Amino acid sequence: MATQWNLDPTHSEITFKVRHMMISNVKGNFTDFDVQLEAEDDSFANTRTKAIIQTNSISTYNTDRDNHLKSADFFNVEIHPVITFDSSALSNEVTGNLTINGITKPITLDVDFNGIKADPYGNTRAGFSFEGKINRKEFGLTWNAALEAGGVMVSDDVKLAGELQFVKQM
Repeated sequence: MATQWNLDPTHSEITFKVRHMMISNVKGNFTDFDVQLEAEDDSFANTRTKAIIQTNSISTYNTDRDNHLKSADFFNVEIHPVITFDSSALSNEVTGNLTINGITKPITLDVDFNGIKADPYGNTRAGFSFEGKINRKEFGLTWNAALEAGGVMVSDDVKLAGELQFVKQM
């Protein structure tokens, strides 16, 4: 029988980084998300992963930019309120279906399993780190602007990363 692992959101984060004006990176994160693991055992080899990210929770620490990202130019949060990720296997990488803007594509993320520990309250916790890269245009995030000196305002590649901590359910 599979064991359910629930996300501890206070010890978890999902972040992204994208090149801006060809010279620097803009970082951001999503503040409202949930990830559930259903694992056959504590090796996490046969694990189903389901992530739901609320697109309206995007934060780049700049209100004007965040509002632009929430608009129809990017995430269109009114029509597409969530980003989802589903997979059925977990190892040093996880391959699953990522849905952004109603477009679903398979992606692969590199995963580090950071171990299992008991906390002071008797809960069993597991930690994971992940990173990967997507092409935003494949998910309909096509807005851009040409720069007078050459290049574009926003690169196509978006680097994803996260730190996720889970609590084993009894």
